[in-house]
Amino acid sequence: MGLTGEVVEAIAEIRASFPGSQVTFREDGQGGAFVTVDPIDPGPPYRQREAWMGFQITFQYPYSDVYPHFVRGDLARVDGVPLGEAMSATKREGRPGIQLSRRSNHLDPNSDTAVLKLQKVLRWLASR
Repeated sequence: MGLTGEVVEAIAEIRASFPGSQVTFREDGQGGAFVTVDPIDPGPPYRQREAWMGFQITFQYPYSDVYPHFVRGDLARVDGVPLGEAMSATKREGRPGIQLSRRSNHLDPNSDTAVLKLQKVLRWLASR
């Protein structure tokens, strides 16, 4: 089964919004995709100023949330403080990652796009 048209469009929007990053994906076998954007800048609170970010866009998109997001597993704050709430160590696609739990409770499929969610998660991460 190939990607749904909505998922293809979402990946294209992400590529257009992150022209300095490589956007790769692997089909999930149900019409969705596991997407990775590399590199992204997690923001000034972090020792690593380049990271990858990954997430799944399911076949239900745009009627399902793009959740959760993941970043590199060795992400660490400059000030040495632990990463904090809504962040937990895990694995993604076989490599160490940090899961970022930022669910959209009031999803609007007409305006809440995968690229908008990615941008919101990045702003949230940089503000921690």
